[in-house]
Amino acid sequence: MRLLSLEGKLAAALTAAVVAASALAAAATAWLESPWLGATIAVLVLALPALVFAHLLARPVADLIRALSGSVTAFRDGDFSFSIGAQRGDEVGDLVDAHNELGRVLREQRQNLFQRELLLDTVVQNTPTALILVEGGGHVVYANLAARQLLNEGRPLGGERFDAVIASAPPSLAQAIAGGGDGLFSVPFEHEDETFHLSQRTFKLQGKSHRLYQLKRLTRELARQEVATWKKVIRVISHELNNSLAPIRSLSHSGRTLVQRNDHARLAIVFDTIEERTRHLEGFIQGYARFARLPTPQPAAVAWAPLIDALARHYPFRLAGSLPSAPASFDRAQVEQVLINLLKNAHESGGPADAIEVAVSQGVREVRIEVSDRGSGMSEAVLANALLPFYSTKRNGSGLGLALSREIAEAHGGRVQLANRDGGGLTVALVLPSPAHSA
Repeated sequence: MRLLSLEGKLAAALTAAVVAASALAAAATAWLESPWLGATIAVLVLALPALVFAHLLARPVADLIRALSGSVTAFRDGDFSFSIGAQRGDEVGDLVDAHNELGRVLREQRQNLFQRELLLDTVVQNTPTALILVEGGGHVVYANLAARQLLNEGRPLGGERFDAVIASAPPSLAQAIAGGGDGLFSVPFEHEDETFHLSQRTFKLQGKSHRLYQLKRLTRELARQEVATWKKVIRVISHELNNSLAPIRSLSHSGRTLVQRNDHARLAIVFDTIEERTRHLEGFIQGYARFARLPTPQPAAVAWAPLIDALARHYPFRLAGSLPSAPASFDRAQVEQVLINLLKNAHESGGPADAIEVAVSQGVREVRIEVSDRGSGMSEAVLANALLPFYSTKRNGSGLGLALSREIAEAHGGRVQLANRDGGGLTVALVLPSPAHSA
């Protein structure tokens, strides 16, 4: 036991009180010749000094305990600047030192956390990607500068109802968000069409469900990718021409030699090979030439039932919902070719054939035809490039149906949207103006 500890001080005080009381009782007993009277006088004489000494001994400890209580309350409220100045050599002094060290550590951690939050907020606020965080009740709890400029003319979005914000946004954005997955969509923005990539994620934050929406502008990136794609197309065509023309040149030389030798039997093989290579080259070039030869659409009234029946003769699918009763207005031959390409892609996606669906909806402003499958979907890289002219994931340059679909949709004044589905698969939406808003 330390002498200067609180326990040591109390033990010393009690010992001094017992010794003093014993001495005083002995003196009083000898003077009054009565032990009981002497003990009573000793207790009465020492009671007041004992109370004063106990008060003096306990008061600093009580003050420190009150200070510690106030400091703990400040810590609970997030104020870690509180410290206690007291120099004591007992257990209370050790507690004060530990408390002050805890406050110092918490202040340093709070400062480091503040610096990291400031750095993160600076990065998030200045990123060109629009970020909107929505809590489970549907209110916006965070939106960076890009999101405020895109959706609310620069005004803060915190506390707003997300559905109300989306209601005043372009319909294509609302439709992309309603899809529940990642996807591409285009909206008129600053006198030109802007293409955006939408990403949606749900996660738990402080035990509550939140949903994060990310909107990234792809127009400039698509322009750069379009130039790169043109270069790739030129390389692919050049490579394919060389692969076909070099054998033709060699076979022509061989044919001339066979003619000189009058070897007419082997000439048939040479001509057959030349014909096969030229036919392959012709088919390859025609696939790319369709973009340049795409005629101007000739919109006309189109009944839905005959169109759907014609599509079903090419590729089977399941019709989701009912068909609109009012006819649409578009170039049937071109749109039918688009839908055939989309159905062909859906059957080649790797999903079950009976899971392929076609849904048709017709509103006041737009006609929307969706082809959905349960295949492998698209990666972000493919999703961002799938609508580029001549883009293809196949090395021989085939598989240009989506790019051609975009050309036909834009020629009609519409657009094509891609979105991965929850649970796997892809939805491709062909959006065209309704008859009342057709050009």
